[in-house]
Amino acid sequence: MMVSPQIAIIGAGLAGCETAWQLASRGCTVVLFEMRPSNMTPAHRTDLPAELVCSNSFKSLEPSNAHGLLKAELESAGSIILQTAKNNAVPAGAALAVDREFFSQEIKKQLLELECLEYRQNEIHDILPLLEQFSIVVIAAGPLMSESLSHSLKRVVNDKGLFFYDAIAPVVFAESINTEIAFKASRYDKGEADYINCPLSEPEYYTFIGDLLHARKVPFKKFEQARHFEGCLPVEVMAERGPETLSFGPMKPVGLIDPRTGKRPWAVLQLRQEDKHATLYNLVGCQTRMVQSEQCRVFRKIPGLESCEFARYGSMHRNTYLNAPLTLKQNLELNQLNRVYIAGQLTGVEGYTESTAMGMWAAMNIYAHLKGDTKAEANPQTMIGALVNYLQTASSENFQPMNANFGLLSPMAGKKIRNKKERRVKQSELALEIWQNQLQKMSWSV
Repeated sequence: MMVSPQIAIIGAGLAGCETAWQLASRGCTVVLFEMRPSNMTPAHRTDLPAELVCSNSFKSLEPSNAHGLLKAELESAGSIILQTAKNNAVPAGAALAVDREFFSQEIKKQLLELECLEYRQNEIHDILPLLEQFSIVVIAAGPLMSESLSHSLKRVVNDKGLFFYDAIAPVVFAESINTEIAFKASRYDKGEADYINCPLSEPEYYTFIGDLLHARKVPFKKFEQARHFEGCLPVEVMAERGPETLSFGPMKPVGLIDPRTGKRPWAVLQLRQEDKHATLYNLVGCQTRMVQSEQCRVFRKIPGLESCEFARYGSMHRNTYLNAPLTLKQNLELNQLNRVYIAGQLTGVEGYTESTAMGMWAAMNIYAHLKGDTKAEANPQTMIGALVNYLQTASSENFQPMNANFGLLSPMAGKKIRNKKERRVKQSELALEIWQNQLQKMSWSV
């Protein structure tokens, strides 16, 4: 039994687990609260911590990619989420994808092994009573936080909050994919042939677009607002923006050759491996709010998926986030209430790795505060610093969540490098150098 607990963390998602592990492994007493299984969300399926609900992919590992840079920064800071993801990786080309169940099970095992951490599976309804028991409260409840906790947070920040809806892509069983039509390949033959590709001719593609437009959708409720994050648009919303949108987006055929014809298809629907045993595949870019019967009808018209069996249908779920420029300090502490920190997607970032990064950033600042050291400075030449800087400087009038991208980084001094890939490699090298110096300055040992 712990004595005088210091930190309460609400929510055992990616950010909550990262924050909890970083602090407890450094000797801080932590109680990590998770409301599941007593209160399940529409998207979660288990009571495991760090459950991945939208996709099993953490995106690119390439150093010239913004997500790759973000992962490199997290890895150098000793991220438990990133290391565990690598331990449970499944083939995904240049991306990092995981077996969801093994990943979450290993996270739970590592958390329970920490002497300074207590894991409680019960729901927190109100923030204020926790402040009477703990010196610091971290809210990492994520986009599907309970209604009661959401109302408690709204009362604290005196703001109605903002809502939009994330869409989840369907998952099908590998054995139900017609491999006489669908073929394995990665674009431009980069790395292993980790994706299954369903080729479409021009008529088949435009039939698919028409089906998406006319399919029956799950209607929004009266209180819901159809505000989508640009990086996670439902496939039918992309189709509504123009018939060519998908063929120049997630269904672009560039770099892929159909072995049956020796030619590039008009469009390609890619499927990404979902689990270590390669029994499940995710329909890349096909997040949707079509009703289940329509998903069967529409996706089974795709060549190679005519007999596909769905392990999970696509769906939409609510995402909740704060108006960060109005509510958060640079250290992710609330402007309206001292000793309460926000971590993860609730801060206004979007994506697994970004949420993890905000969990790491909260932990670094809390630890510095408890030790009486200098707080971490958000240097916008690093990807983590650039995300934090965005939360501080974005417009509060129309604040929207942001994911990692090179456009957030401060420009490098000196002559501009014209070649985009070369420039991004140099930006990544500089960012990692600055980040390493910051970790050293803070004595943030791994």
